[in-house]
Amino acid sequence: MPRSFQRLRALIYRDMVQTLRDKRTLLLIMLLPIIQLFMFGYAVRLTVDHLPTAVVDQSMDSRSRDFISAMEQSGYFDIKMRLTSDQEVVRAIDAGQVKAGIIIHPNLADTVQRGQGQVLILLDGSDSFSVSSGYSAAGAIAQKYNFQLTSQVLPTHNLQAPVTTASRVLYNPDMRDLIFILPALIALIMQNVIVSQSTVSIVREREAGTLEQILATPARPLERILGKMVSGVILLMVDTVIVLLLGIFWFDVPFRGDAVLFGVLSFVFILASMGLGLFFSSIAQNQRQAQQFAGVLNIFSMLLTGFLYPRSSMPVFVQWISNLIPLTYFIRIVRGIFTKGVGIEYLWGDVIALVVYAVLAVLLAGLVTRPRLD
Repeated sequence: MPRSFQRLRALIYRDMVQTLRDKRTLLLIMLLPIIQLFMFGYAVRLTVDHLPTAVVDQSMDSRSRDFISAMEQSGYFDIKMRLTSDQEVVRAIDAGQVKAGIIIHPNLADTVQRGQGQVLILLDGSDSFSVSSGYSAAGAIAQKYNFQLTSQVLPTHNLQAPVTTASRVLYNPDMRDLIFILPALIALIMQNVIVSQSTVSIVREREAGTLEQILATPARPLERILGKMVSGVILLMVDTVIVLLLGIFWFDVPFRGDAVLFGVLSFVFILASMGLGLFFSSIAQNQRQAQQFAGVLNIFSMLLTGFLYPRSSMPVFVQWISNLIPLTYFIRIVRGIFTKGVGIEYLWGDVIALVVYAVLAVLLAGLVTRPRLD
């Protein structure tokens, strides 16, 4: 048996025993992804419904009551207040009491007959998700209401649309936010846990004084890095399976792809993220500095990798920065396999990038690992 393999086996055994003895860290690694999944899964919504809404009905006729009823029955607007003027609605929005206001001007029934009916919708622009959802919902409801009124005013045989359109949403016909968010959320949670744990691993041993024992052995820097990675990879693969099963069976998000392919590429992603975390740990002077590195990476990952916001709309230099984060590639992979059910023939570009990233991250972590304590 080659001596390098013997050294690597001894390092793996040492790190595995050390990990299993540290019950608090072990419990944190196993529970933190589950806690984050439930927090994000129930809290993050791209489509906001049941907006608290104030109503000013200056018409007080059957048409205005029908319109208000249509808005409320849509599920997007909850009537919380009935006021008497536009200014009162603005004050209610300023105070945070409501997110939207419906203002119906006088004599709606008469103006509708003349084709001049007007309804004003006010939305709280400080909340972008509420504005987007409220604006889209109000437009759709108004269009449906207009069609109903037209059907009542004009004879049916005269109604013929010159152009008809049909839309079909692939992979997510019900437009559920979780089907879009959860696959990328699993990837984000796993990277956060991997990087946060691996970032402090080497610097923690340096501060505890146990790093001297490893440096006294003939083990090379790259062997020390690989020895630390094995136990972490095993635990994090178990974490990935648990979070994946919770997403499928608890949150009812369908998995349409190849489970084996997903597992293999998840393994590569874990290697890439752990290599990046160990690189941070190798250059950090203390645990606080290592945690700051991990915190900056987490912020960039949420904003720049396509987790919530499309990268195509970002400036080119921002896209270059996001290419330095392994999550950028894995989000496209996980959405392709999880949601679309595509194979590697559609993902090979991101797969190659992720494999290269994993190799370079591990090698770089080994190169910057200090051979001495000073």
